[in-house]
Amino acid sequence: MFHIVLFEPEIPPNTGNIIRLSANMGATLHLIKPLGFSLDEKQLRRAGMDYRHIAHLVEHDNWDEFYHWKADRRIYAFTTKGQRSYHTVAYKAEDILLFGPETRGLPAAVLASLEEEQKVYLPMAANSRSLNLSNSVAIAAYEAWRQHGFAMPAHTEH
Repeated sequence: MFHIVLFEPEIPPNTGNIIRLSANMGATLHLIKPLGFSLDEKQLRRAGMDYRHIAHLVEHDNWDEFYHWKADRRIYAFTTKGQRSYHTVAYKAEDILLFGPETRGLPAAVLASLEEEQKVYLPMAANSRSLNLSNSVAIAAYEAWRQHGFAMPAHTEH
């Protein structure tokens, strides 16, 4: 299944919502530290921690550790700086959907480490700054999942 990756997330309710989303679709959620909150925060628990027992959550100490873990998996970075719309990608199982922190997006160094075709955007009205992180993740993840017939990994099927 897909890997949803949050690079240094800052807002607990967004991450909680994404934990819930990941659990419900069978995706693995990766959090790259530092986090802007504790995983024990009340706002995070309220939004998604009641799904923690069925979510597959992996923490990485930093970008380098995550990048080493990713091995040969493909990364698609969601950024307003992308030149390719997210819906034009033919997603494969095990692809990585990478999202930056809410207030600043993915850093230039991370974006520079990727090819242009790996940088994708979500269409928005002209002059819009960005979408909410949890909304962006939901849009992207459901498109990837839709392309695979909403298949669930064996370990999450009921």
